[in-house]
Amino acid sequence: MTESEQHPQQQGPHVGPGVDEQRAPVSARRRRFRSGPTPGRLRAFRSGVRSGVRGIRTARARRSAAALPEYDEYGLPPVSAERIEKAASYASRPVYTGFMLALGVGLALLVFYVAQANTQLLVWIAAALFIAIGLDPVVRSLERAGLPRPAGVAATITAFLGIVATFIAALAPMVTEQTSTFVRSLPVLVNDISSSEWFQSIESDFEIQEIIDTEVNRFISDPTNITNALGGLFGVGTAILTTGLGALVVFVLAIYFLSSLPVMTAWAYRLAPRSNRDRVQHLGDRILDGIGHYVIGQACVAVLNGLVAFIAISIAGVPFGVLFAVVAGVLAFIPLVGPVTGGTIVTLVALTVDWQTAVTFAAIYFVYLQVEAYLVSPRIMARAVRIPAAVVVISVIAGGTLLGVLGALMAIPTAAAVMLLTREVLIRRQDAR
Repeated sequence: MTESEQHPQQQGPHVGPGVDEQRAPVSARRRRFRSGPTPGRLRAFRSGVRSGVRGIRTARARRSAAALPEYDEYGLPPVSAERIEKAASYASRPVYTGFMLALGVGLALLVFYVAQANTQLLVWIAAALFIAIGLDPVVRSLERAGLPRPAGVAATITAFLGIVATFIAALAPMVTEQTSTFVRSLPVLVNDISSSEWFQSIESDFEIQEIIDTEVNRFISDPTNITNALGGLFGVGTAILTTGLGALVVFVLAIYFLSSLPVMTAWAYRLAPRSNRDRVQHLGDRILDGIGHYVIGQACVAVLNGLVAFIAISIAGVPFGVLFAVVAGVLAFIPLVGPVTGGTIVTLVALTVDWQTAVTFAAIYFVYLQVEAYLVSPRIMARAVRIPAAVVVISVIAGGTLLGVLGALMAIPTAAAVMLLTREVLIRRQDAR
């Protein structure tokens, strides 16, 4: 046996196939690298380059923001690093930015066109939602008493329909009779007004009767006016049918909105960021409570106004008392201008009797309006809205100009909601700076 066979551990370093096995992966990697870039490598390389560029831009923006003074020369706070980074990203992608701006403008124009084409439907939806929010406090009070919401909605709607049906059944015959009598007596009323002393004094100064006769003869002599009058009668019939259809649609939508109002508000609150969702829900609930109490309070004020108008009409001896009391009560739903308009109409009718009747009614009714403005309304509306008188006037005028009677009704709670959001969001944000 040789020496090498006896002592195998003394042999030199082994250079067998194990070294080749270790070098094989390195050689394979080199061959793959020399074979050229693959799509996966190119995507990884581009992603790395973009990440590096974004990191450089972010670092530069942060250094620029850190170098800014606390306030600039105009007293404004410096621009944050995030806004600088966002502006840089927009500037680096002009085609994408321009496309998104054009898309936003196109969507805004589409929404405007759809809203303009469906104005009547939007008004009906707004009226139904307004009624549903107004009846929601009643439903919630029934829920607190232990009644399920569907049963509370059914009870509220039933009570509402019962009140309306009782009101119509009690007053409709008298209102219909007095309306027909009033229409038949219009020529007599006009004759009484034209023969009264105060009208004769005005007639002697301005010759009003001659002007009226001239205009009436001119109107009758033109055949197109007769055609326009017939078209106007057709338009009145169409308006009556449209009003009836609108009332039915509003009533049905109000029932659906009232039954699903919690679900609708919950989905609306989920659109807010999670960090601010509780605060948005708190403000939204306050706004809805204010609108609901405002609707109920305004209904109470209108009913009280109609009762006082009926009492004043009965004391003064104005004809057609029930008819004009209903007119005054309905007009009282419109804030500010409604009660004054109703009182003015009844005063003009009272002038057909004599001026003492008109003065008596005006004294009673307009004194009550002052009591209502300073004592009744503040107590009834205490839980609903608290806004300055100037804002009330401006909001009612603006709402009436935009949406008519419905806009005037919705103007005050809308103004109260805007003031609440301004006070709780904008002013607090400004105070925190």
